[in-house]
Amino acid sequence: MSWLQRLRTALGPARPAPQARLARWVVVDVETSGLDMHRDRLLAMAAIGLRVDWTTRRIDVQLADSFEVVLRQDQASSRDNILLHGIGVQSQLAGIEPAAALQAFADFVGGDPLLAFHSAFDETLIGRHCRQHLGRALSNPWVDIEHLCAVTHEQVQARSLDEWMAHFGIQCPRRHQAAADTLAECELLLRIWPVLARQCGSWRDVQRLAAQRRWLMSRLH
Repeated sequence: MSWLQRLRTALGPARPAPQARLARWVVVDVETSGLDMHRDRLLAMAAIGLRVDWTTRRIDVQLADSFEVVLRQDQASSRDNILLHGIGVQSQLAGIEPAAALQAFADFVGGDPLLAFHSAFDETLIGRHCRQHLGRALSNPWVDIEHLCAVTHEQVQARSLDEWMAHFGIQCPRRHQAAADTLAECELLLRIWPVLARQCGSWRDVQRLAAQRRWLMSRLH
């Protein structure tokens, strides 16, 4: 045995630094002028930070670590659209200039992982507007909360956010309002966390678990 091997044996296995097992995730929700993620406009964004401790397998919602912004529009969305999300004409016309709003969002999320329910919609809308106004897309990894719900609770016949909320008895007094929906999605993640934490020990594990749902859906189609 070499001196380096003897030293490693004496010291025992390497231990991660105290902060290495702590992570910050960010749950995101958007409000838009319609349901076409390739054409419709981004009206508002909200986000809430989560603190994940992989050592204790604990996850906590950090309400103080939150973000919300309404983007300024040159023209307000339709009346029916406003009735859905509640962002009125004046709020849309007086919102934050899009480049400033998107940069503030990018600063808030940093390089941390992002989660959303049906995340492809949020990722595409935010990415398209970031490219338009900032000249770049965000490089953050995304995971779909719906995928995690499906693979951790396979017996539940739910697909939409409302169906999953109903299954777990989650109340959201202002559905289709970005900040309220984000909080409801955080609560949904807390409900599935016990099963999720038993199967995962890192963000990469979470990504792999969500990918199982994507693979199954691709096989079905």
